[in-house]
Amino acid sequence: MTEARTVWGTGLSTIAADGTALDAWFPEVSTTAPTPGDAAAALLTLDAVAGPDERRNVTVETVQLHIDLDAAPASTADAYLRLHALSHLVVRPNEVNLDGIFAHLPIVAWTNAGPVHPDDAARLRPLLQRAGIQVQGLDKFPRLTDYVQPTGVRIADASRVRLGAYLSPGTTVMHEGFVNFNAGTLGASMVEGRISQGVVVGDGSDIGGGASIMGTLSGGGSHRVSIGARTLLGANAGIGISLGDDCVVEAGLYVTAGTKIVVADGPATAGGGLPTVKGAELSGENGILFRRNSLSGAVEAVRRAGVGVTLNEALHA
Repeated sequence: MTEARTVWGTGLSTIAADGTALDAWFPEVSTTAPTPGDAAAALLTLDAVAGPDERRNVTVETVQLHIDLDAAPASTADAYLRLHALSHLVVRPNEVNLDGIFAHLPIVAWTNAGPVHPDDAARLRPLLQRAGIQVQGLDKFPRLTDYVQPTGVRIADASRVRLGAYLSPGTTVMHEGFVNFNAGTLGASMVEGRISQGVVVGDGSDIGGGASIMGTLSGGGSHRVSIGARTLLGANAGIGISLGDDCVVEAGLYVTAGTKIVVADGPATAGGGLPTVKGAELSGENGILFRRNSLSGAVEAVRRAGVGVTLNEALHA
């Protein structure tokens, strides 16, 4: 019998006046059960900052959870513990069950003083303004940095990285970079483009400015795209297939599973031409340069040797 994969967390949950659980914050996430004494001490520490916040019309309550990572989320606090487990690097993207998570995440008015029910945010607007509380967004997911500060990571614009992002030390997310929940980097990487839900990027890879990686939430189907190590996705390029190690996608080129690609250095066909394959047939292969022929307009794949890209060590230290 397979042993259950579980995590424990003690934290604070924000409850709106109508009983809606708006969020949950877990300062630590552990795969081992705390001792009764440690669990009681954690609750006691958080009890000191729990209580009502009349400005936001909410009550902050302590919460203690033990969940099965392979079971579907069962509550808002459960969903938040899963997102924290990802951002605390306890589990990697696609290694935790997130089925039905949207049903447990209400739309929240995220403010600089914490979450507020959207109806209360509209009704209490004058009082909130007088208290210096500003609404920064309306969404189901909060900013990563409001809940977790990942070690050894640079994030230029905190609003572009969601809680549930998995960012390894050495990663830099520039101003136009975006990282969704259940996605991220497995090593030091440069992120100037978009890493969609379910996508993982290998150590030493560079996602160029404006580049796009197709996820499973918006037309990406069931294939979970991954990018290997030392791979470059050029500026304004995009992929709907996986890339292996040491690959390069030319700037501005979008390669999907159905893209017709000429294997430029492949063996001649019976008719004397070059072989043509669909993008899916090259998915995940190492050492490929994807480019567009400037004369014919055809998308080409060329085998390449050596390292695909080398990041600036000082920048990612």
